[in-house]
Amino acid sequence: MKDLFGRAILDFQTNNNPQDIITETSISEADEMSVAYLFRNYSQMPIIEQKALQLCKGKILDVGCGAGSHSLYLQQKGFDATAIDISQNAIKACKLRGINNAKVQNVLDLNSQKFDTILILMNGTGIFETLSQTDKYLTKLKSLLSPNGQILIDSSDIIYMFDENDDGSKLIPANGYYGELTFSIQYKGETETEFPWLYLDYNTLQNAAIYNNFQCELIQEGENYDYLARLF
Repeated sequence: MKDLFGRAILDFQTNNNPQDIITETSISEADEMSVAYLFRNYSQMPIIEQKALQLCKGKILDVGCGAGSHSLYLQQKGFDATAIDISQNAIKACKLRGINNAKVQNVLDLNSQKFDTILILMNGTGIFETLSQTDKYLTKLKSLLSPNGQILIDSSDIIYMFDENDDGSKLIPANGYYGELTFSIQYKGETETEFPWLYLDYNTLQNAAIYNNFQCELIQEGENYDYLARLF
């Protein structure tokens, strides 16, 4: 991986001629995203993210932290927050922003630590990559929770993105789960290696959570078929 997403974050933080990120998926055309959005403050965050931050408690792990906006807010509120991401450039930016505990880390490789809240936002289920890997990730996340700990995770039901048949049913792929997408990113003329990304509808997440001995609660629904869930 070229870490183009992380490079865009670091460019913005260091004022190194940041440009828009161009994203494209297997079911959608190219779209531009301003990297400045990743540096939003609490008042600029959507209601789902604000609600998740309100519900945080104790020692917190921010998984896939990106530019670290959630961890920075929590740190400023006095929480013990650890920000992790697989992007070296993103973590460099987090440290430059003043996040005390930011590290390059794949959550699957994290051991011997316990957290009261695990935060996985900005389509948190995306890190699972595919539906078949969801159990593996939930098992790992459960092992990182302290007693009475919680996971706050968001996603979207993207069924609305598919066309309809004459009878009103959706034209979704015959094989696999419709929320399994392939993502590609372009930045400053370079293209990242495609990678899998998973959007989970709430019922599918709830079923996976119950299978892995979690309780699952729908906390908040957004304006774009998105939602925040709490697993505990």
